[in-house]
Amino acid sequence: MKTNLIYVFADQWRYHAIGYTKADQVLTPNMDRFAEESLCFENAYSTFPLCTPHRGSLMTGKYPYSIGLWTNCKIGLEEKIMLKPQETCIGNVLQNAGYRTAYIGKWHLDASEQNFTKHPVSGAEHWDAYTPPGERRQGFEYWLSYGACDDHLNPHYWADSPEQIRPGKWSAEYETDKALEYLEGREKDTPFALFLSYNPPHLPYELVPDCYYEKFRDLKIEWRANVPEEKRTAEMERIARQYFSAIYGIDEQFGRILSYLKEKGMEENTLVVLSADHGEMLGSHGLMSKNVWYEESIHIPLLMRQKNRIQAGRNGVVFASPDHMPTLLELLGLQVPDTCEGRSHAVSALGGTEDSPQHMFLCSYPGSPESVSAFAKQGMNHKAHGWRGIKTPEYTYVISNGYMPEEKQEEYFYDDKEDPWQLHPRRVERDCKDEVIMECRKLLKWYLGMLGDDFLWEKDRG
Repeated sequence: MKTNLIYVFADQWRYHAIGYTKADQVLTPNMDRFAEESLCFENAYSTFPLCTPHRGSLMTGKYPYSIGLWTNCKIGLEEKIMLKPQETCIGNVLQNAGYRTAYIGKWHLDASEQNFTKHPVSGAEHWDAYTPPGERRQGFEYWLSYGACDDHLNPHYWADSPEQIRPGKWSAEYETDKALEYLEGREKDTPFALFLSYNPPHLPYELVPDCYYEKFRDLKIEWRANVPEEKRTAEMERIARQYFSAIYGIDEQFGRILSYLKEKGMEENTLVVLSADHGEMLGSHGLMSKNVWYEESIHIPLLMRQKNRIQAGRNGVVFASPDHMPTLLELLGLQVPDTCEGRSHAVSALGGTEDSPQHMFLCSYPGSPESVSAFAKQGMNHKAHGWRGIKTPEYTYVISNGYMPEEKQEEYFYDDKEDPWQLHPRRVERDCKDEVIMECRKLLKWYLGMLGDDFLWEKDRG
């Protein structure tokens, strides 16, 4: 019998917001017990800390730029952003290998329907999309999903018709209900792969059930050292409590999955992965949300468990977004397609010594309609701007060209061991000859060349 796969990931959930890291003031008893039984990858990062780009990398094992996902699937852009059905995705490989495949929850990889019609039959609005049966589901047979909608307390889904399903229940709870229903109704002698994508703790932060918020209602927030005083307001405390509450709720739902596997004796033949697509700043450096190069934005949880096969512990390998697909396939004993650009860390996951460079590529591209339009009006390529960087366990290196044409180029180096809060970056001059900086530049140019990335290296300096 082949190993089954359950891959659970939450949206905008940072590495620090799980109890075993002893960082944020979260309550995650189920995840903490899971961590004790799992291999925890301590250096897992989102290559492009934004929903669609990371998800595209997860599904294809390729870098976001390689698959045309340089921003979220959205409306308002001349180029229609979507994961093209011609890509070889993990669902396709699993299905071809005889797995029954399922996807439940947020997808955000299909083109927004209002790009094409003002009033879609499905009722999808703004960035949302119904993905009909067929090649755009990328090999997933069972489907209960939506494109992008953040109404956590009153979610909607589509299965195999454009009629919306509205359960009237907190999204993470309903999705777990359906996941357990799928697991119970599956063909017991056929391997399965289930991807379960929770939208919380993604904003709106306040859309969390009261039963979870009650645990945090009076919590005195202990701010991270890089949250400036002006951000430490009563409103921000409320948001932090709501964020932690949603994670507490997700922990409860994840616990239901774990209980089912234990009850059914499936812990040894099921690889369970727990992760996220990117983090949340939550006031650090005066910022909210994601899509910046700081630790709170790019650092994500990544835990893997298969009892009596994967030894529990901590693993320091640098794990990038495109590395998920090849690693998972190799752990399942399946051939990794030549299309994958990421590295497999299966040898390391199974306790072996990995001959792999301890660095990864970071990136972000201007993606708002206003920004893209501003570059176009000046005859400039917006994809040559944004920021690119290199991440290692010791440092973060970034060159930023900004998100608007008039912004100057900045080059930064963060010593993440000596300055873990990233409060004192070194501002690098163009004529710098420091050996570490020179090596960072060399690595970054290698990645840009490998990807055919048009990043403008010689932009005017700030």
